[in-house]
Amino acid sequence: MGLSEYAGSILSYVTWTADPTLFSVGGREIRWYGLAFAIGFAVGYKIMEKMWDREKLPPAQLESLLVYTVVGTILGARLGHCLFYAPGYYLSNPVEILKVWEGGLASHGGTLGVMLSMYVYSKRVSHQRILWTFDRLAVPTGFVAAMIRLGNLMNHEIYGHTTDAVWAFRFIENLGKWKNGAAPVFSAPSHPTQLYETGFYLLTFALCTWLYFKKGMAQKEGFIFGIFMICVFGSRFLVEFVKNDQEAFEAGMALNMGQLLSIPFVAAGFWFAFRSLRARG
Repeated sequence: MGLSEYAGSILSYVTWTADPTLFSVGGREIRWYGLAFAIGFAVGYKIMEKMWDREKLPPAQLESLLVYTVVGTILGARLGHCLFYAPGYYLSNPVEILKVWEGGLASHGGTLGVMLSMYVYSKRVSHQRILWTFDRLAVPTGFVAAMIRLGNLMNHEIYGHTTDAVWAFRFIENLGKWKNGAAPVFSAPSHPTQLYETGFYLLTFALCTWLYFKKGMAQKEGFIFGIFMICVFGSRFLVEFVKNDQEAFEAGMALNMGQLLSIPFVAAGFWFAFRSLRARG
């Protein structure tokens, strides 16, 4: 894998030449994105194991939680991308919705998918209030989100506007042709927004972990979940100001689709956090 070359000028930047493919098996590519996704869920599961041991909860419920979370994340993220960003195309070509391997996942849709799957999980498996589940699941989710953004970095995708910042990245714009031997065509030095979001999400992960393990805030039902929503989608709202539009229809919008979708999640986060602090106990 090619790593990065550094330009040695006052306005230096990183020329990012990472290959998105980790290796190939039987003609099918295994990508860094998939590895990052898997690592995120594996680490998240180990953290949840510690939480389950701490609260002496049935291990079988944790195994079910993993299944519900993975299915909810993938289905929600895929449907979210199709319906939020290109509804006309996908509703006219519904078979294309199934082609997850071609890319196209939306974090807002993934969040909604997990919420729906947790509702079913709470009713059918844990028999706990849904906010009880959200508070615990929120703890490792920031780490999972950070790993996914690192996967986006390896894919040379979802980066930002042109900038003269010393930490700017140049990304390969003709990945397909480059992988087939063509010379790379680089973007102008741009904001590495994948890294911005990775940093915010890791801070969110650290905060939620501290709230659960050190402060015992899981006793305040909905508080950890509320803080998670505020931090993740609040930071997403801010980073979108320097991120390139994902779809052409966003051009000229005062707030892009990612920001518009983040607002209700942030508002819900404030409501859950405030509500939990006002509750007795």
